[in-house]
Amino acid sequence: MGFKGNQYIWKDRKRYFGLPLSFTRYAMSDDRLFLSQGFLNIKDEEILLYRVRDLSLSRTLGQRLFGVGTIVVTSSDKSQPVLQIKNVKVPSDVKEMIHTQVEEMKVRRRVRINEVSTSNDDTFDDADLDDDSDDDSFGD
Repeated sequence: MGFKGNQYIWKDRKRYFGLPLSFTRYAMSDDRLFLSQGFLNIKDEEILLYRVRDLSLSRTLGQRLFGVGTIVVTSSDKSQPVLQIKNVKVPSDVKEMIHTQVEEMKVRRRVRINEVSTSNDDTFDDADLDDDSDDDSFGD
């Protein structure tokens, strides 16, 4: 994975019994969330932060005993719409860090979300997600 040479806000590994004993690695840069799995055969995934729609946190009793938890990231990404960041330490802080960075990227990319409310429920459609930028350059 391209974890080397890049600037990352956060990095961690999937943990067992509170120890980073796996080949599943997570990282976040200012605009993307990364997942790398494997030792011999490596699979890399990334999610653009402005595409994140929802974050949730779960902690089983065993996870609480070892100070870890699982963050579920739901996005509009086609290849990885749901990403589970499993068994990371201080999960509530990590979730808040991801949330803050997602909101910052949505402002930078000028992404507007218009939620349409009906009498029975709230609905969200892909057509309601507008990205005002035509390319990946930020004009900085």
